[in-house]
Amino acid sequence: MRQHTSTSPGRPGDVLDRDAGRPTPGRGLATGDGTTTLITDLPYGPEAAEVARGAVTLALRGTETDVLADARLIGSELATNAFVSGSPPLVLCVDRRSLASGGLEIEITVTDGGCSRPAPASPTAPDEQAESGRGLAIVDALADAWSLTTGTSGSRAWCRLTHRPCSSSVGA
Repeated sequence: MRQHTSTSPGRPGDVLDRDAGRPTPGRGLATGDGTTTLITDLPYGPEAAEVARGAVTLALRGTETDVLADARLIGSELATNAFVSGSPPLVLCVDRRSLASGGLEIEITVTDGGCSRPAPASPTAPDEQAESGRGLAIVDALADAWSLTTGTSGSRAWCRLTHRPCSSSVGA
């Protein structure tokens, strides 16, 4: 059975220690199957992106720099989209799963309280001079898989990144 930590309702960005019941910033839950999950509330405001980047960094501590950079950018974009297009509450979930091959699978999910606009069929490129509107195109470019489901009672943006270690050639 997969377990998750719960979040502190009073302080966005804090993760509630499941066993002790007290806020412990930077605490996730490791399960016996090589999965670590971090769930945290995000503030409903422009600072959601910064809090998401910090939470992703924490959840992926020790991950290679390029993988971490992609995951941080994706987390930031999903959090920004939830703030701009959705309603509170915003919640971030980062699952880190070790693969038998030695690789790593990362799932990043942001949920919000919903919106009235339907999800786009595919990410659209904004006008070249536009200052926003590139979030889903960035997620599409970096993630191995992703989805966006919107509705008036809740929206969910999800993506998966898979990192496989480089195999060195023998005798090279």
